[in-house]
Amino acid sequence: MVGLLWWIGAGVLVVLELIHGTFYLLMVALGFVAAALARLAGADLTLQFGIAAVVALAAVLVLRKSRFGRKTRTRAEAARNPDVNLDIGSTLVVPAWHAGHARTSYRGATWDVELSPGEPEDANVYEITALRGNCLVVVASRHAVRT
Repeated sequence: MVGLLWWIGAGVLVVLELIHGTFYLLMVALGFVAAALARLAGADLTLQFGIAAVVALAAVLVLRKSRFGRKTRTRAEAARNPDVNLDIGSTLVVPAWHAGHARTSYRGATWDVELSPGEPEDANVYEITALRGNCLVVVASRHAVRT
């Protein structure tokens, strides 16, 4: 009966994994499968629990080291991600700067603009590198003509 519970537990974890969308429950399900196989091999209940724990822990550690366990994008990176903010990479004209800050018209609206550190204020055309709230962070465009 205990062996059947290992298989049912593994099945439930796989279904929950399909709903949840991460691989961690699948790794725990692998531990359940290992315990069920240990039961078939004649291991006692204490050893089955130990095998389930060790296999699940090892699988989770291997997953964390793999590319599937790493976070690919954090919330801070979303401000610079052109897949999230379609304005990143666009160019705009900033007529005048005041200590690295300006206001300019972009796509029919007035925006706050902030110059990235180390960038010159004498370029006419700037490229958007990030959005921070309603503020466009810009660098001098490589294609800009200096005045």
